[in-house]
Amino acid sequence: MERRSIGSLSVSAVGLGCNNFGARLDQEQTQAVVDAAIASGITFFDTADVYGATASEVFLGKALGAKREHVIVASKFGMPLDDQHYGAAPAYVKSACEDSLRRLNTEYIDLYQLHSPDDTVPIADTLGALADLVHEGKVRQIGCSNMSVEQLREARASNADVAFVSVQNQYSLLWREPETTGVLDECEKEHIGFLPYYPLANGLLTGKIRPGEPLPQNTRLAMMPAERSAHWLSEAFSAKVATLLAYAAEIEVPILTLAFSWLLSRPAVSSVIAGASTPEQVHANTDAVQQLPDDVIASLDALTA
Repeated sequence: MERRSIGSLSVSAVGLGCNNFGARLDQEQTQAVVDAAIASGITFFDTADVYGATASEVFLGKALGAKREHVIVASKFGMPLDDQHYGAAPAYVKSACEDSLRRLNTEYIDLYQLHSPDDTVPIADTLGALADLVHEGKVRQIGCSNMSVEQLREARASNADVAFVSVQNQYSLLWREPETTGVLDECEKEHIGFLPYYPLANGLLTGKIRPGEPLPQNTRLAMMPAERSAHWLSEAFSAKVATLLAYAAEIEVPILTLAFSWLLSRPAVSSVIAGASTPEQVHANTDAVQQLPDDVIASLDALTA
């Protein structure tokens, strides 16, 4: 599989999102998905302390075992675990990292990411704590998530000893906000790796969900609370999905391939992180990637603008 850069790290163009581990998947199922990912050429595993109520990190660490040194592990901190464990204050950054290292059963985290901005803490203070972790060898590179252009620039202006080498924001054919807000351009300009989350729009771009038809059982949307799924099943999204399905049929390219390959055509995108609950889904995701002709990319741009 193609490799791309995130700072000093070399990662597979398709990564594995580990948010299902400890939530929808038990340890045995996690092992099967991780093994399938490695066999498919995936070297980039993205988790967070909050995934599976901290179980994702534990399950991933056990599943990787001796293969840990051959892959890139990314984790995140900052989202509330409870009413005391959250945020980006220096003391918490360091304790959260220690907890993640223990759960992952590793001596270092390749990419440690601020999961969400914390307006109560100066970014320079957070970066100072992260710099200490880098200098101690507990973290190799640092990243962030859900950050705006202004927040990225504020972090860079702090002149800290370390800098964010990645930003993970929502981006897909159905959600093109990183373009309109300038985040994608900022990443390309400053050589910050962009990591799209929800690249398949919670399953809408897999080809399994058809507008106007019942949701397939055991899909994420089918299992999602109604107040959350209503957002994804809105008329606006459904109309775009129908348009994309029609176009995919017209050019005889699966919508899954269009979703992955369109994202990877963006110069700033370092890796497309997608979750999977079965080995078959892992193989489908990695097999989906191909080089799209310029006219197809232009058509997708226009259809989803």
